[in-house]
Amino acid sequence: QRGVTVPLSAAEFYQGLAQRFPERDGMYFLPEQVAEYDKKRLTVKEIMQLELFVIDESSAIQWLRQQLLAKPQTFQDLHPQFLKEIGGWQKHEKPLELSELLADNFLRYDGQGEVPSQIHSYLSTNFKELRNLPKDDPALRAKAKDRWYVPDPNKATDLEKLRERRLLKEFQEYRETKQKKIKVFRLEAVRAGFKKAWQERDYRTIIEVAQKIPETILHEDPKLLMWYDQALTRLGAKG
Repeated sequence: QRGVTVPLSAAEFYQGLAQRFPERDGMYFLPEQVAEYDKKRLTVKEIMQLELFVIDESSAIQWLRQQLLAKPQTFQDLHPQFLKEIGGWQKHEKPLELSELLADNFLRYDGQGEVPSQIHSYLSTNFKELRNLPKDDPALRAKAKDRWYVPDPNKATDLEKLRERRLLKEFQEYRETKQKKIKVFRLEAVRAGFKKAWQERDYRTIIEVAQKIPETILHEDPKLLMWYDQALTRLGAKG
């Protein structure tokens, strides 16, 4: 605005933020700050819940997180609810089993050792007979067994790394497929693949995979479109 040349476009600036800093609720944090923020969020007892429409993997994870924060549950508890929620699943989005979503993003208490704090808090609040019991009490452990819960921030980081590896493996399949167009795919895998390719300055991969997915999906997803447009610009500049 004042005649000063800025070596980044707005898109590149926001892209840089997303690459370098964890994002929560539209805000960016340093790695050591985000764990503390997540912990504080877990202690908030009453959060105004927005109604979530489950249409893809991302919204399914948000919905599960919402359910499990309110009440750690078993697979059997969650499954009927989940089936009711996925009626609007988008046609292009690869269908995912509840078991896969849970394993990739949450933790299950197997009945061994102390009951995790989140489950302990829920059970001791809602069942009189389980109040004031130590976390390794047999009755408490039996009631808590097989319940899924939201991992604490430190363990969540490890889960995210494992999930990213699986997503990138799937992205590699899209990259190598001989199909000119991919009609059904995992959008989260495409996002993860574009992000990694951008970090590695592999702009050609972004363009090649972008041309395989439906154009409407590409243009409706701000992140994918940003990476794609920037890749075209960078590759054009190289040429």
